[in-house]
Amino acid sequence: MFNLNNDVFTMRQNMKNPDFECYYYKNYPSIKIPFHQHEFYEVFFFLDGNVSYIIEGKIYQLRSGDILLTNNRDIHKPVIENGKPYERFVLWIEPTFLEQMNGLDCDLKACFNDSSEKKHKLIRPDSMAFSNLKRIFEKMLRNRDLAELGSHTLSQAYLIEFLVYLNRAYFATPDNIYDDITENQKINQIVAYINKNFAEEISLNDICENFYISKSHLTHLFKKYTGLTLYQFIIKKRLTVARNMLKENKPVMQACIECGFSDYSNFLKAFKREFGQNPKHVKK
Repeated sequence: MFNLNNDVFTMRQNMKNPDFECYYYKNYPSIKIPFHQHEFYEVFFFLDGNVSYIIEGKIYQLRSGDILLTNNRDIHKPVIENGKPYERFVLWIEPTFLEQMNGLDCDLKACFNDSSEKKHKLIRPDSMAFSNLKRIFEKMLRNRDLAELGSHTLSQAYLIEFLVYLNRAYFATPDNIYDDITENQKINQIVAYINKNFAEEISLNDICENFYISKSHLTHLFKKYTGLTLYQFIIKKRLTVARNMLKENKPVMQACIECGFSDYSNFLKAFKREFGQNPKHVKK
């Protein structure tokens, strides 16, 4: 591929840099990654392996060269099968850093914003777009750890170049990618309902009545397509939005109440269990 060492993979889901980070990973299929969500945008550039990816109730069967976009509210995880090493590029971008690029002649956030509203998160570049994106990513990796004059400025220039081609590839992705997306329209509707109403009290009975589905069928379908129980999904979604509010310097109690937690003590316990730190630390 290129003359760079494989980065050491960890379960870390927080950024060390204030703007962006890029990595190249190649792991054997024994690696298991749990459901997670993070406070930044992620570009997952799949290179090789036997991998499917679950994002918000949709299951993506990946082909080499596929790219997935996740924002700072998406609950997701890869499902890694045996047979081939699991190889990918990963790009993490701080949302506020992208906001600072508003003066450019194009909106580099367009693909992230549009994919949040659309029915899928998948980009399948054609051969030329794939070659361009791979080449630029390799330049970012080569430049990443250099300490020469202007190295960081050059890295930012490569990032802008990558995002321009990424947006072009996103809006050129053909409709036939739906053949590799496993989904259920009822579950899509329920996930959309939760994303819109997570601050309200949501019960299993309410969902069943609103969407005309039995409890047993809902329980089975929701677990099948999201990988989580209904309760687990709702709690993760509430905690994710609460963390984003804290990153925006909102008060802890406001995040607790506006994200549907009626008990402050339970909110603190759930937050620390999910993210490994208390809300006040995230706010700082």
